[in-house]
Amino acid sequence: MNNKKEKKPASSCDFCAYYVYDEDYESYVCDVNLDEDELYRFMSDSHYSCPYYKNGDEYKVVRKQM
Repeated sequence: MNNKKEKKPASSCDFCAYYVYDEDYESYVCDVNLDEDELYRFMSDSHYSCPYYKNGDEYKVVRKQM
């Protein structure tokens, strides 16, 4: 079961590899399964750092090689 969240202003989620567009809901969703405690902490604490964040920048490795 995917945890759905509304699109927010620019945040780390916007660049996360797990933040994908869901055509059924016509919005962006987090594709990581969070338990209830993690979801609550993530939604209520503006300083909470997501432990599942993965940079979706596929060119990051290429820039290191240059």
